[in-house]
Amino acid sequence: MSQTSPQAASPNQPAQPAARPQRWWLQKLMVPVVFLGAGLMLIVVVGAAQRVGWIGANGASTVASGKDAQAIHTCPMHPQIRQPGPGRCPICGMKLVVATSSGGDLDQFSVKIEPAQRRLANIQTDEVRRGPLAATIETVGAIAIDESRMATISSYIDGRIERLFADYTGVDVAKDDHLAVVYSPELYRAQVAYVEFHKSLEKMTTGTLAAVREVQEKLVTSSRQRLTELGMTDDQLAELDKTGTAQSRLTIYTASGGTVIEKLAVEGKYVKAGEPIYRIADLSTVWLMLELFPEDAARIRFGQHVDAEMQSLPGKKIKGRVAFIDPTVDDRKRTVGVRVEFLNEERLLRPGDYAEATIYLQIGELGEVYDAELAGRWISPMHPQIIRDQPGPCPICGMDLVPTTRYGYAKNPVEQPTSLYVPRSAVLMAGSSSVVYVETEPGRFEIRTVVLGPILRDRVVILGGLKEGEKVATAGNFLIDSQMQLAGNPSLIDPARAIARQAEPNAPLEFKQISITPVAGDVGQNIESLYAAYFEIQQALADDTKPSMKSATTVHRLAKELSDSSALPEMSREQLRSIIQPAEHLHHMELPAARQAFKTISHAIVTLATQVRGAESTKPLIHFFCPMVKGGSGDWLQPGGDLINPYFGSEMLHCGEKVHEFNAAVVGAEAANE
Repeated sequence: MSQTSPQAASPNQPAQPAARPQRWWLQKLMVPVVFLGAGLMLIVVVGAAQRVGWIGANGASTVASGKDAQAIHTCPMHPQIRQPGPGRCPICGMKLVVATSSGGDLDQFSVKIEPAQRRLANIQTDEVRRGPLAATIETVGAIAIDESRMATISSYIDGRIERLFADYTGVDVAKDDHLAVVYSPELYRAQVAYVEFHKSLEKMTTGTLAAVREVQEKLVTSSRQRLTELGMTDDQLAELDKTGTAQSRLTIYTASGGTVIEKLAVEGKYVKAGEPIYRIADLSTVWLMLELFPEDAARIRFGQHVDAEMQSLPGKKIKGRVAFIDPTVDDRKRTVGVRVEFLNEERLLRPGDYAEATIYLQIGELGEVYDAELAGRWISPMHPQIIRDQPGPCPICGMDLVPTTRYGYAKNPVEQPTSLYVPRSAVLMAGSSSVVYVETEPGRFEIRTVVLGPILRDRVVILGGLKEGEKVATAGNFLIDSQMQLAGNPSLIDPARAIARQAEPNAPLEFKQISITPVAGDVGQNIESLYAAYFEIQQALADDTKPSMKSATTVHRLAKELSDSSALPEMSREQLRSIIQPAEHLHHMELPAARQAFKTISHAIVTLATQVRGAESTKPLIHFFCPMVKGGSGDWLQPGGDLINPYFGSEMLHCGEKVHEFNAAVVGAEAANE
């Protein structure tokens, strides 16, 4: 079979294109690839130029400042955003500002807030002020019966109650009103015996033996006493003597007026001797029972003015006075009971009703206070509403009135103590830490740990850490604290370094030179008497007891007299002047406060012992120091003997060390430290 040729293409079918060569494709793609690469290169070059500062953000060529490139910037609203160089906040889009100044004027205890940050964060400041403060305690209590004016009417004899005159609870009775009639065979027999003994005595003639008459008189006396013990009054006995007729019924009278608050028997009931029949209360005075926190109760005193408004008498203010402050703290409620006495002549105050009480407290040291109504007057120790211009008996309880000065009230006006305080919003508190931020210079805020006193409604008393006139942040202080935290500086959550910085050095008093000058005469004797009274205070504190009034007033008096003596050098008189104020009310203070005041007295006494002694003194004085005393300054003086610690007492009686011995034998010369 022969080979056939390929069949020719049909004229109706399209022609197939020839295959493209590879070079053709490369030529077509070369141009766009080159343009794309050039564009990318341009973008990279422009970005690099902007980064190094060749080209500014506005397209102009600039030279970047080294200061701006290195400064840390932050957002005024989001201080956690921190980056080198300017820019915008990724959270809110605000322009970043310099976070801290580049100078070396800041340390780890302060932060600089720029004006823009200050405006946006609304940071405000206020001054630390000193002035008299007063606080009020508003609490609720219940009216109660005055327990000192309650009485129980009981039966003196066994018998049956035949009649009750006060036959319902709430009836008012007056003194010597008849309340009940009791039938008693025992009483009848006792009366018959008395009448017979009395008749027998009357029948005796002058010829009767004296011994027989004496026996009969004793029988009459004893039988009469028996009737008295069975409840017969003098008037009833006089009637029995007059009539000579025994009665089997006894009328019971009330010994004092008041209101029947309980009726404990009914007619016809048989009662035993001593069984109560009525309870009567005189409601002319009532009590308001309050519960206060111990720190509030410590600032009130007997006779202090209290205002109350009864729930049942809205708008009517009733004035009372503190009658009793419980000496113990309730273990369960951790409160102190306080009783306020109110006069209730109009019987508007009803036991069981509630009242809102307002107690006015003085903030400051516990010293004499001035009350115009109590100054130089006399008060009942049981009923503080009884106030008189002259001494005499209390018309309620019969006790002698006492001068109001016994309870710390001054005869003449005294200046109210002042306190250092700041606005409440200035103090940041977390647990046991309390800090404020002090503006030491414009825009610069320094952390400061503070010791807090009483916290009032809008102010806080500062006991340590601030000075009058300093400016503290009162708004925006949390932003300042967050800046401190982000910088790794001390802050509210970690104030340890700030506390350590402010801690006082805990070391004993040091003296470069000890030169003791002998002082003769009365001045020298007063100096030695001052030391002796001081040693009594030191011994009392070591025994865990409050200083006696005698020793405290002696130290105060002698310090005041000696500070005015021209026989002493000025440096010694200066030490004596520093003793006067803390010693004046030392015996009124509680033990912790007395030990705190003792620090100031001891520092002055120890320093004084290095300067002057009485010319006739022979005993050395020992300077001791305890490093465990909180806040340091644990110095004191003893006349010798074993170390006894006045700052801790029995808790750490022998804690401390001997520092110096001031030898009286070398007065007038330089004494060597031991």
